[in-house]
Amino acid sequence: MQITLVRHAEVDGAYLGCYNGHNDIGLSLKGHEQAKELAKSLDSLNFDALFCSDLLRAKESIKYSAHVKNIIYTDKLREKSWGKHEGMRFDDIIAQKEIEYIDFLQWINALDGEPYEEYIKRVREFFLEYLPALNKEHILVVTHAGVVRVFLSIIKNITLEEAFSIKIDYGDLIIENI
Repeated sequence: MQITLVRHAEVDGAYLGCYNGHNDIGLSLKGHEQAKELAKSLDSLNFDALFCSDLLRAKESIKYSAHVKNIIYTDKLREKSWGKHEGMRFDDIIAQKEIEYIDFLQWINALDGEPYEEYIKRVREFFLEYLPALNKEHILVVTHAGVVRVFLSIIKNITLEEAFSIKIDYGDLIIENI
């Protein structure tokens, strides 16, 4: 099974560099241009199944593609919820002096919102149980950088910290065979 992963295009400037999680924010003007370019790349490819996060920034990233008419939107592809830290930048969270950064795993577990174990389980179940059960060969998934990195951590058997050090730009397209 081949999965084509797409990170949504650039978000509105006020949300760049933030823990956006489940915030339902749209794309910037640059993001819409990236989405149009992305559509050109995707429209030359064939997919047996197409899925997209149900959050606006992901939906807007696929809306210019001819594939949009066949896409299934799902909350299973949402970014991790950061609870009260949603929409905040790292420096703003630190400035609150409620939590301190010691290391990567301590930090992601200290932040509010969806427990990281549940987030990883959600991603694992979608990619390694649900998708294979479809018996499809070529699948498109439009989602968020965190989801892509958790998936890469699982299939490449690398730590979350290693996966989160992988650079994934807005609008990037990654193809993985599993």
